[in-house]
Amino acid sequence: MERRPIGVDVGGTFTDVALLCDGELVTAKVPSTPDQSEGVMNGIERACEEAEINPEALTTFSHAMTVSVNALLEDDGARTALVTTEGFRDVLEIGRQDRPSLYDLDAEKRAPIVPRRRRFEVSERASAEGIECRVDEAEVREVAAEIRDAEAEAVAVSLLHAYAHPENERRVASVLRDELDVPVSASHEVLAEFREYERISTTAVDAYVRPAIDRYVSTLTERARDDGIPQPRIMQANGGITDADAVRRNAVTTVLSGPAAGVVGASEMASDEEGLVTFDMGGTSSDVSLVRDGEAERTTEGVINGRPIRTPMVDVETVGSGGGSIAWVDAGGALRVGPRSAGADPGPACYGNGGTDPTVTDANLVLGYIGASTTLGGELSLDAEPAYDALSDLADEAGMAGAREAARGVHRVANANMTRAIRAVTVERGIDPRTFGLVAFGGAGPMHAVSIADDLEMDRVIVPRASGVLSAYGLLAADEKRDAVRTHQRALDGIDPDEVDAVYEELTEGVLSEVSERDEATVTRSADLRYAGQSFELTVDIEVPFEPDEARERFDEAHEEAYGYRTDEPVHLVNCRVTTTVPRDTPAVEYRGGGDARKATREATFADGSHETPVYERGRLSAGRTLSGPAIVEGDESTIVVPPSWGGRVREDGALIAEVSAE
Repeated sequence: MERRPIGVDVGGTFTDVALLCDGELVTAKVPSTPDQSEGVMNGIERACEEAEINPEALTTFSHAMTVSVNALLEDDGARTALVTTEGFRDVLEIGRQDRPSLYDLDAEKRAPIVPRRRRFEVSERASAEGIECRVDEAEVREVAAEIRDAEAEAVAVSLLHAYAHPENERRVASVLRDELDVPVSASHEVLAEFREYERISTTAVDAYVRPAIDRYVSTLTERARDDGIPQPRIMQANGGITDADAVRRNAVTTVLSGPAAGVVGASEMASDEEGLVTFDMGGTSSDVSLVRDGEAERTTEGVINGRPIRTPMVDVETVGSGGGSIAWVDAGGALRVGPRSAGADPGPACYGNGGTDPTVTDANLVLGYIGASTTLGGELSLDAEPAYDALSDLADEAGMAGAREAARGVHRVANANMTRAIRAVTVERGIDPRTFGLVAFGGAGPMHAVSIADDLEMDRVIVPRASGVLSAYGLLAADEKRDAVRTHQRALDGIDPDEVDAVYEELTEGVLSEVSERDEATVTRSADLRYAGQSFELTVDIEVPFEPDEARERFDEAHEEAYGYRTDEPVHLVNCRVTTTVPRDTPAVEYRGGGDARKATREATFADGSHETPVYERGRLSAGRTLSGPAIVEGDESTIVVPPSWGGRVREDGALIAEVSAE
């Protein structure tokens, strides 16, 4: 049977689709909709029309979404209640008592995701060694009545030391599920790790986004079923696909669904590069990450809109600078770009939908990088006049000489924002970006990438084929993944290896029971280790069986690489981790370029002035073709800008490689 998988990624402005059909890669880009499932189905219909197949012919449907992250960014999640141990009601608000803005006298602390009036206590107690006071189910029923009166739409349960001894928490969650008709998230199911604040916060976030995820996934599943489309498989923050029921049970795993798909797609399309900085610029934000030796860098914690979250995720640095980011002048007269965005409606001024604020897209149009006749996604036409008007107004406010100077300023500021993000994942971690390639994708990424690489002294930029919808392509390439973690604190000196192996075996059995094809799954073990007295851990791979000396050596090496030194201090095991992977074979994609690629010329403005610049049609560039800058290469979903002093060549798979021209 011919495989015809489809991947759909929802962004802030556009919904991207990638379909593999008979060896051909078919792409589509449609406007995102308030009900994301509507835009998803529109995109699937568009791609199937382009491929001349019926939706019923699709074999798999993989999906990345922004439902959970939007709920966090917009403070629009469920009305959540929290149940915790007596005396620990305010842990969520106290946090770590640190001050991110230490010298800001006007800094305001982020309001907790669950207000105090909806935080409830139960009389129980567990230590790291065991249960000291068992929970009273009658008391829990009284708490359930209070939660019902508070009209909570979701409940988070996080009891003291439930990561080690979840018996009390299990009973509390069971009673609440019997008494209440709302989802209940229990910390031992969401995050079986120590550190009370992070565990409570992650569990609260899971509860906060869970109703929205459940509604969305249910709606999408029903629409897919009605159209004869396979049931959706969802991208998680860890860069792996899982089934819809799994994300309903553990909604927090979807917080970086879209960016993770993009990194997977970048690593797949640029697999011959040992080191990559991935750069995904969309309509509302830009995401930057690292790929080393073909593997995306991962982390176990992140912060979204001030909410700490601990879950395995692709390590992504995000800045509020995208194609729709609005340019403005601050109180000191400085030009700023973002984080506020024009979004999909009304969008940038050049969309002609009533938007009047100047955006990065408007600046690119005025600079000539996008033509007035360009259509985004093959459908959305641009109107140059509103873009010039918006940037002229900005120029007047900023004291600049006209729309083009303002556009150049917007372009430079936006690039500076994204350059800082790349430095954050490279220079600030002791990595020299000049030794890496920059892989650019997203609707706006290839337009800015070469200028950014030039600023960072990086000598090559890889723009994969279908770069404008690469996150959607990443969904086709992503493996199925499941993660599990358990805190097991022991000093390596004198540790019982059999006891550690038993923990790993139990975790392994748990994740294997949830994968679709157990016989095809591979299992990797890792451990969070630290020197005695440290308050942070490093994660290293662990072999089977567990060998304390080997674990120590791997940790010493990782610590020296990260911080430049190792010590003779005792090393402690903190968390045991297991990841199971079911690999998916991505069908080969043929690239068929050729023909007369040059389509026009237009004036474009670069750092050294304006140039009459040739414009090429990307789909007609044959493999092996070379270009000299300045050049503009237009595709259906994105545009590549090659400035003077750079050149380009087309790789066999259709990727365009931009490189610094020889002096």
